[in-house]
Amino acid sequence: MIDALHDWLVSWADSDVGPMALFSFSAAESVFFPLPPDPLLIALGLRHPSSALWYALLTTVGSVLGALVGHWLGARFGRPLLERLHGKYIDRVERLFVKHGFAAIFIAALTPIPYKVFTIAAGALGISRTPFVVASIIGRGARFFLVGGMIYLWGDRFQTFLDERFDLVMMAMGLMVIAALAVWYGWSRYNGRTTEVVS
Repeated sequence: MIDALHDWLVSWADSDVGPMALFSFSAAESVFFPLPPDPLLIALGLRHPSSALWYALLTTVGSVLGALVGHWLGARFGRPLLERLHGKYIDRVERLFVKHGFAAIFIAALTPIPYKVFTIAAGALGISRTPFVVASIIGRGARFFLVGGMIYLWGDRFQTFLDERFDLVMMAMGLMVIAALAVWYGWSRYNGRTTEVVS
């Protein structure tokens, strides 16, 4: 089922409306669509490497706009909607939000964690829209522009690299998460010290 859906998603790269499909699926993935837009971003980018950065921007904008819809739905319909759509994730996501706040959104936006869970949860749990949008832009942008940038620079060699070095790609993603956590930890400590000085 997932493989068939994946193939269907990638097949849009051969369509004249491929970029619009990329934008639409990017927005939908932030709310309900089960697959991330990365496979279509890669397929389109490999067909038109000179436009890969444009596709990355399109994916980022679509994803963040979809995230805003998810946030609104969560704020409007609250925890019942969250339980109905993503019940098994609620307790874990809530703990992450309570403990890490901004960092939880950023890491979810950057990594393959299902982002739609976090967008709806952010609204349902009362996370402020401004930090939510900022974290989404940074996290989604970093993820999609990393892919788009590599395709723009390497073209077809990126597909070969992906096929032969998928483990390295996953390791790089893991290192990015660790770096993000380190930045967040340093920022939160700095903020804490600043607050103490002001007090």
